[in-house]
Amino acid sequence: MVGTKAPPSLLYMVKQVELVVRSRLDELVRPAGITALQYTSLTVLERHDGLSAAQLARDSFVTAQSVADLVRSLENRGLVRRERNPRNRRELLILLTGEGRELLARYAEPMRDLEERMISDLTAHQADQFRQALSKTWHALS
Repeated sequence: MVGTKAPPSLLYMVKQVELVVRSRLDELVRPAGITALQYTSLTVLERHDGLSAAQLARDSFVTAQSVADLVRSLENRGLVRRERNPRNRRELLILLTGEGRELLARYAEPMRDLEERMISDLTAHQADQFRQALSKTWHALS
């Protein structure tokens, strides 16, 4: 059709959502003195405590190089600690501290509110389909 514009690509739309979510996350956690990436790493550790730096980097969507600085910053804030892996003494495991768990608990409700705002124009069924579609697309590319 003449004059009809193609809709934006899905890749572009996903990037738009990622950028606005990250911006909102940064706004939310800024008063705690951490970044959205640091918050994401803390939530990863909340689900899987005691990860190696390489595992944390993969699960937090950062490079192995940048996770070192991220962990050092979180450790300096008392939100994580490192200890030797008893099964591999050369490896350090990263664990949440009580203070890290308290921070996550303090931000649980604001994060739920942000997610609710994100899907506020969707029905419960559409939100479930959206979650499933995101999971399937992630698995297809992983």
